[in-house]
Amino acid sequence: MTARTKAHLALLAVALIYGLNYIVAKEVMPKYILPRGFIFMRVVGASALFFILSVFVKSKQKIERKDWFRVLLCGVFGVASNQLLFFEGLNLTTPINAAVIMTVNPVLVLVMSAILLKETMGKWRILGVILGAAGALILILGKGEISLLNSDTELGNLFIFFNAASYAVYLVIVKPLMRKYDALLVIKWVFAAGMIFVIPAGIGQFSAIEWTAFTPTVTAQVLFVVVCTTFLAYLFNVYALKTLTSSTVSIYIYLQPLFATSVALMLGKDILTFRALVAAALIFIGVYLVSFKKPGSYSKPEGNSGTD
Repeated sequence: MTARTKAHLALLAVALIYGLNYIVAKEVMPKYILPRGFIFMRVVGASALFFILSVFVKSKQKIERKDWFRVLLCGVFGVASNQLLFFEGLNLTTPINAAVIMTVNPVLVLVMSAILLKETMGKWRILGVILGAAGALILILGKGEISLLNSDTELGNLFIFFNAASYAVYLVIVKPLMRKYDALLVIKWVFAAGMIFVIPAGIGQFSAIEWTAFTPTVTAQVLFVVVCTTFLAYLFNVYALKTLTSSTVSIYIYLQPLFATSVALMLGKDILTFRALVAAALIFIGVYLVSFKKPGSYSKPEGNSGTD
């Protein structure tokens, strides 16, 4: 199995995890855990797991002094602001609204990658982003009524948008680190940097958690968010960034609503419709064009990060 194939499989796993996270996290907040308290658990818990894993998977590399500022920026945009904005936004808006707004992420990543990293922005990649967005919107908008301009959800929607922008910045600025260092080394220190900002923001709400109110189901949901949505998803993402471009990693966000719908079908909570089939086709075509379509002569090679 090639490195590219493994990277795409890792991104499929991330899309599945994130697709489930919209529902799982929403069921826990704010009844059992408030948003910033939840982020405190996510970041501290996942950071501990990264450091424990690094004991068994040792790296001979060390972060150079000139790269520490970039690591700090990755901690701000990829961990602290990204997660705080998402959970605060999800707490105020609906999973449908959040999923709709998050579809802007690949567009932001594509533009910023072209500007900052000189990644290829050819016609096939642009077409893939458009088709993927169309498929995701068809799937999401058919799931229920959205209220993007409703006064009750406006602030939450704004938080989700800034979360998408923050994560787009992270995917772009972390790429040079992934070219240079081991994935685990990078993500370990990125989360350590993120904790600097998350701990003071979330420790108050974390201290207010009533642990005795947790049911086994709630405990399992919290563990899913900490272990799967945070630890595994971030680890798989940085692994994929070793081989693929930032824009390719971001396009997999379009699979999240598709996987969420598939799980609902398996659980008997939804039915298969023609709309869902059309949406799935558009999403997979979009992912193919962005991920596998070879650029023509109009584009520049990506260099050491691999072709996409």
